[in-house]
Amino acid sequence: MQTYSQTFPVKQDDLDELNHVNNIRYVEWIQEISKKHWIAATTPAVRDKMIWVVKNHNITYSKSAILGDTIEVSTYIKGTKGPLSIRVVEIKNNKTGNVLVNACTEWCLLDAETFKPKRVPVAVQNLFN
Repeated sequence: MQTYSQTFPVKQDDLDELNHVNNIRYVEWIQEISKKHWIAATTPAVRDKMIWVVKNHNITYSKSAILGDTIEVSTYIKGTKGPLSIRVVEIKNNKTGNVLVNACTEWCLLDAETFKPKRVPVAVQNLFN
């Protein structure tokens, strides 16, 4: 399985009233890393034919990140079935290695013209193995 990772600094805008990263920001990072992985692995021609939408997020929050932390966000595709792709995202504190968030998201592949579900092509599956 191909893993894609990126680090992000925690900024003031990421915080909530408790001065730790807001849960919504974690969801944004999950979606951002997923999109970046897709773009890094595919060509514009592939992306012009198909789009992904979220069917389900399952997120477990374990620890908090605070201002000044740097986090590492990693993702990989766990598997596919029909039009569905199961993507795992792990967010860690880059300095301590502590896991902050584990997420498992079901993404549904749609035809870019009809917006109807489309089976994940084997060629696309192979890009992430």
